[in-house]
Amino acid sequence: MRTARDMGVETVAVYSEADAKSLHVALADSAYCIGPAESQKSYLNKEKIIEVCKISGSQAVHPGYGFLSENTEFAELCQENDITFIGPPSTAIRDMGIKSTSKYIMSAANVPIIEGYHGDDQSETRLLQEAEKIGYPVMIKAVRGGGGKGMRIAMTADEFSSQLASAKNEALKSFNDDIMLIEKFVVNPRHVEVQVFGDQHGNYVYLFERDCSVQRRHQKVIEEAPAPGLSDDVRRSIGEAAVRAAQAVNYVGAGTVEFVMDSEQNFYFMEMNTRLQVEHPVSEMITDTDLVEWQLRVAAGEPLPLTQDDLQIFGHAFEARVYAEDPNNDFMPGAGPLHHVLPPELVPYMRVETGIRQGDEVSVHYDPMIAKLVVWGEDRPTALSRLISALQRYQIIGLNTNINFMLSLAKHPEFQLGNVHTSFISQHNDSLFPKRDVTHEELLLAVTCLLSNRRIGSPNNTGAFSSLASARFNHNKEEIITLQHNSTDRKLRVVSHGDGSLSISEGDVLSRIEGKMIECEKTGRSTAVVESNGRVLKCDAVVMDNNVYLFTEHGLVHLTLPLPKYQTSDMAGATLSDALAPMPGVVDKVFVQPGERVEEGQPMLVMIAMKMEYVIKAPRAGLVETVPFQAGTTVQKGARLVHIAEES
Repeated sequence: MRTARDMGVETVAVYSEADAKSLHVALADSAYCIGPAESQKSYLNKEKIIEVCKISGSQAVHPGYGFLSENTEFAELCQENDITFIGPPSTAIRDMGIKSTSKYIMSAANVPIIEGYHGDDQSETRLLQEAEKIGYPVMIKAVRGGGGKGMRIAMTADEFSSQLASAKNEALKSFNDDIMLIEKFVVNPRHVEVQVFGDQHGNYVYLFERDCSVQRRHQKVIEEAPAPGLSDDVRRSIGEAAVRAAQAVNYVGAGTVEFVMDSEQNFYFMEMNTRLQVEHPVSEMITDTDLVEWQLRVAAGEPLPLTQDDLQIFGHAFEARVYAEDPNNDFMPGAGPLHHVLPPELVPYMRVETGIRQGDEVSVHYDPMIAKLVVWGEDRPTALSRLISALQRYQIIGLNTNINFMLSLAKHPEFQLGNVHTSFISQHNDSLFPKRDVTHEELLLAVTCLLSNRRIGSPNNTGAFSSLASARFNHNKEEIITLQHNSTDRKLRVVSHGDGSLSISEGDVLSRIEGKMIECEKTGRSTAVVESNGRVLKCDAVVMDNNVYLFTEHGLVHLTLPLPKYQTSDMAGATLSDALAPMPGVVDKVFVQPGERVEEGQPMLVMIAMKMEYVIKAPRAGLVETVPFQAGTTVQKGARLVHIAEES
């Protein structure tokens, strides 16, 4: 929308009822509601979007990243209604969208491919036979898939059937098509993709490659351009192969050709995304281009702005995807309100691309991405240092995010060396998720925040000692402050002296400090500053209710001042006989009924959250006593989904 506005093009947003107050609606020149939150009835409603085009007088549709961006029928519908689809011809979407077809086309175009089964016989028996012919592990992939949806890995024959069923169900909900292909899974490969562009005059270029190897659930979390460690010959070869792929389907517009690369830098065609990618900003940063502007100009019939000889690589760029998810709980996606959002201050080498604002809510209905943090540097080490600094200054409060994990990843020695592959997270799991206790210095900063907040008299402060005064006539004020971190209590003895200083002791450790909070109106940041034993400690901090959030060099440290018992609920908690919702979402399928016996680990129901499928399994064997929710019900995190009766 910003690019279109710069070009003098008016924009019209479409939105679901759940997105009525979203940022893209606010930015557009006009906006139209196209249905309820369920994507099948709104963002996937092709006819409704065409209707809005006609009502609003729109001449073109930009399909974005998901939903209908790679939908052949929608591209054809646009053409039938004399509306420009800002993307490739529908024939190119069809040829590249069906993975089995694209493999044949790529082979004919002399683009290296991985052999596999792409046949019409979709019976489970045939697919299992083909998997055994190929040899495990195998990749089960939706032929119309993308973005990690409808994709599973079967390491052995025993898990093939369950992985196939899960991939089919997810593909049907994401793409309305559950046809699968089976390929050999390359162990520890790199995911390297090439940005290509074509116009309506037969011109093609590649804007070099991106490395997107570090992934969880087959979805990217960090991308960089150019790919580290590639020789000039490989860079040219993979770029030229990507152009041949685009030429083979008469491609027009922005596209990405994805390759699997082995340890010897041999590369094999994986798929082509016939749209602009989420991670396209890193390509823009290293080529000094605006690919959305290129899209609009090419769609209007103009030739490409640059030739291959004009394009050069300038420096290095990273994109970190900021998600509402809990990396410590298998990257489980989350949903909820964003109470506090403060991105790092923008500088010429950094971009923060986001669709949310402070006060918005991350919905259970759509992808949990909050923002894309993009940085550039003269070389890879410089860009990586800038990324780390920006992550340290990114403040989000209200739900779990992956920012701390991204910091751990960016600082990892192997990542800093560029030794990346798709199994990076699992291989380095222990070092990426270090067990870290809060330090004594961080406790000093937290106490400074709490006491400063008390003195200011924040209306949000409901701490147990918020109304106490510091004045004492014959002795210094003394109190015990308990701060909780990761369910562990840390008790501090705090003595307030007449000169405003504090003595803070924890066990045998004693510190005499002077502390204060500094507010910066220009940046909106609050900084806790502590002087102790000739040393100055400081970090950005936020106090909300009984919570202290410290934004340290290691990431967010969350400390809680426990509420008194009289302020806490005495409700009975869940038991080991309960299957609980691991995240907010919608119950999709229920496999068990009250009175039915289940075994430990048996699938009991399926939840859909953030367009992903999650199978909820029995925590123990026993008889099902209650199943409170039916299919189609929206549930909150922690909701009791199934209760299994205790057995004598």
